[in-house]
This record gives sequence, structure tokens and C-alpha cells, in this order.
Amino acid sequence: MARIVPISWRTLLKVFMMFGCLYKRKEGSHHVLSYPGAKRAVVIPEYDEVDVEIIKNNMRTEQYFELLNKS
Repeated sequence: MARIVPISWRTLLKVFMMFGCLYKRKEGSHHVLSYPGAKRAVVIPEYDEVDVEIIKNNMRTEQYFELLNKS
């Protein structure tokens, strides 16, 4: 399996939107998305490189790679 590496917040936002997340709002430098049936919101900070732990905490790894290749 490929290795998860830090990526820009813009690319990560596109990946989550392709996954089916709905953009709710922006709070300061953080974008808040929701996903139907999810217990908590997905929060993406506006970092040049979003840390791997943030990516892992927000999405299943297998689906992440599939969507990253499409973006």
C-alpha cells in the first residue's frame, strides 16, 4: 500500500468533497465538513501541508488513496 504523506489543504478538501462530504462552514482557518451518518464533523485546517495524523483521523486509508488519484 502507498504511504500517506502530508498534502495541501486544498487538495485534501477536494478529496473529501469527492468522498461525499458536504461543506458546512469555515471557522477561522478551519473548514468544517459533514458526512451523512458520521458521528462527528470533518475539520480541515488551512495548512500548506496537512499532517498525516489529521488525514488518518478523518478518513479510511483505502478510500483516501483512490480519491487522491482522481483529484
